[in-house]
Amino acid sequence: MARVPKELGPADIYRACDASTFSFKSTADLPELAEIIGQHRAVSAVSFGMGIYNDGYNIFAAGPTGTGKASTIYEFLSQQAARRPAPDDWVYVHNFAQPHRPNAIRMPAGKAQEFRKDMEKLVEDLQAAITHAFEGEEYEKQKRTIAQQISERQEAKLSTLGQKAEEGSFTMVRTPAGLAFAPKTAEGETMSREIYEALPPEQQKQIDEGLESLNEELQQIMRLVRQDERTGREAVRELDREVTTFAAKHLVDEMCDRWCSVPEMVDYLKAVLNDVVDNADDFKRSDEETPVTFMGIPVSGRHRSEGAFRKYRINVLVDNSAETGAPVTTESNPVLQNLVGRVEHQAQFGALVTDFNMIRPGALHKANGGFLVLEARELLMKPYSWDALKRTLKTGEIRVEDIAQQMGFATTATLDPEPIPFKAKIVLIGEPFIYYLLYTQDPDFQELFKVKADFDTVVERTPENEQLYARFVAHICRSRGLSHFAPDSVARVIEHCSRLVADQRKMTTRFLDVVDLLTESAYWAEHRRGTRRRTMVRGRDVQKAIDQRIYRSNQIEERLREMIADAIIMIDTRGSVIGQVNGLSISVIGDYAFGRPSRITATHRLGDGEVIDIEREVDMGGPLHSKGVLILAGYLGAKYASEGPLSLSARLVFEQSYSGVEGDSASSAELYALLSSLAGVPILQRFAVTGSVNQRGQVQAIGGVNEKIEGFFAVCEASGLRGDEGVLIPKANVRNLMLNERVRKAVVKGRFHIYPIATIDEGLALLTGLSVGVANAKGLYPKGSVNRMVVDRLAVLADNAREAGRKKDKEGSSERA
Repeated sequence: MARVPKELGPADIYRACDASTFSFKSTADLPELAEIIGQHRAVSAVSFGMGIYNDGYNIFAAGPTGTGKASTIYEFLSQQAARRPAPDDWVYVHNFAQPHRPNAIRMPAGKAQEFRKDMEKLVEDLQAAITHAFEGEEYEKQKRTIAQQISERQEAKLSTLGQKAEEGSFTMVRTPAGLAFAPKTAEGETMSREIYEALPPEQQKQIDEGLESLNEELQQIMRLVRQDERTGREAVRELDREVTTFAAKHLVDEMCDRWCSVPEMVDYLKAVLNDVVDNADDFKRSDEETPVTFMGIPVSGRHRSEGAFRKYRINVLVDNSAETGAPVTTESNPVLQNLVGRVEHQAQFGALVTDFNMIRPGALHKANGGFLVLEARELLMKPYSWDALKRTLKTGEIRVEDIAQQMGFATTATLDPEPIPFKAKIVLIGEPFIYYLLYTQDPDFQELFKVKADFDTVVERTPENEQLYARFVAHICRSRGLSHFAPDSVARVIEHCSRLVADQRKMTTRFLDVVDLLTESAYWAEHRRGTRRRTMVRGRDVQKAIDQRIYRSNQIEERLREMIADAIIMIDTRGSVIGQVNGLSISVIGDYAFGRPSRITATHRLGDGEVIDIEREVDMGGPLHSKGVLILAGYLGAKYASEGPLSLSARLVFEQSYSGVEGDSASSAELYALLSSLAGVPILQRFAVTGSVNQRGQVQAIGGVNEKIEGFFAVCEASGLRGDEGVLIPKANVRNLMLNERVRKAVVKGRFHIYPIATIDEGLALLTGLSVGVANAKGLYPKGSVNRMVVDRLAVLADNAREAGRKKDKEGSSERA
């Protein structure tokens, strides 16, 4: 005979926290929390990831929201960053050889701004020195000397030609069109056109030939004159270069001596000197500059010079002068530009222009040499950002990219800045499913993120951890300015933390939910007497916060209970019915879950051994529910018809179910209803059942046990609690019980009963009030037992099936005859 299980007592259905174990009078007396609660595995992984500097050992912190991932990461990063030196600064400078590819230069931490100021002062000094040099008397004297030498050489050449012309009776004249020759008369006067035409042809020909010869020589001399002019201009330019070099070199040399510790900077300064010498005119100041116009807009010489000086500016991309250690950077909006930087453009005269001064850093630049923390979900939702991060980690350099170029759109001309070497630790924070999705679908992820920090959602409920929770409550009160908690309120918080994970031996580590509870409890404490004033939070304030949160969310639950009380949804809590049982299910609406009873019925008739789930037949049953029904059929055949045919057709259904059924937690209830139908034995309707079943008849654990019990209790209470109602739950779920106060009081008074069930036979005995029966050595059950009734009914069905078969065979033979 199956043993009737012993019902659970008050100590079994709730694990209370003893407030007397706390030695404080208020959480204000407690010290600060100096450790992470319940995350030893994750803390160890983060510590390992922070300590190893090899490539690819970046960290993915995996865990549900609110488990303290971010706070743990930031705590470790802050500790590591404080022990590391501040990383180098980075600047972009003009590339005089390839202006579209600005050069990146590394500088010691805090030196970039200093160098930028030095360059600004150098430009000012160069302006003053070069202007002074070109305004000096010595420069003007040398310039006049060059001009005089060129003029004398030109005059000598022209004078020689003039003398030759005079000897040939010609004279050299200056006209608006230039130099020319004309014949002279015997008196030495310039010959007029009339006199020339009156001359004999032979004499005219002689004059023409003389003019032609002189003009040819003049053309040769003018070429030499122009060469002299070019030589003069080149001499002036060389003079300008010498003067500019003399005025600028010592200033640039002083800068080189000061920044000789940065080799790239010395090379850059030498390039600056060469460019200054080539563009000395830009450095000459003049108070009498005449504005020029561009597209009708006047542009002064001063503004032109300022534009010319932009190439000598220093674009400080990363400035670590304020850092005392390695940077810890985060980016809440990791779009491509915020991650790898961008090149900005400025509208000038209707066109978009840019230069190296408009390069802006991204999060990778700011975190270089330190740590970068990113939300995995946000990163993956931003186009091209994930690929850019992987590319940076694989190549070890940050390349400023334009998203328009990534998408293949035609854009305005832009820059191609020199990539910057990258060395930093990347920490991604996200849910576990994102980690596994990337691990299975992205081969690069396994190489780049080799450290998984797995944050748990629960922690063991030990006395030590309860004390840590009290310190956590104190920490939240201090950091958020909340009223402090008394020992009884801390105890109630700890009890609720066990309820959140439905486990008497554990507490939740989803601290986001706990913080919300603390905040709401402090609110109700301050409004306890109708006036807002700060007071210590008591246990009743915590309970008020829990009750109010439920009240804000349980409107649908209350409407369903009203429908049950009004018999719109039919649930029996009295009497007994064959083939009918109260099953328990759970409904989840947003952030609120509640339990409710459902009527499950079973019928059977002669058939070929199939057990039909009506929900599955109409596509309202999920795969887990269908699996539970198939297991039920396997148990039925193995236990009651292992040596013969199972000649029945059974129908199982959740009555008044309109939204579908999923899960196998009702499979034991369905089995009870079917056995009741086969045995013809009624089931006591004052009980409700939950639990899945395996093919051996063992009742297995399910989820939502607290909500299911409380849901049935509420229905019984609404119908009028008589004191004999109860719930059958799997024995394995006893540790999950953390029931509310109303159910606990009813259990204490003996007005509500909870039974832990290990096997189907135990539950059947309780539900029917009859002996179930145990098979003897021959496999026979005692007469009058429920199991014997089931076996007898199946035997009758088998006989009827054989008889129906014989009749069918006879009818077939008659038709053939």
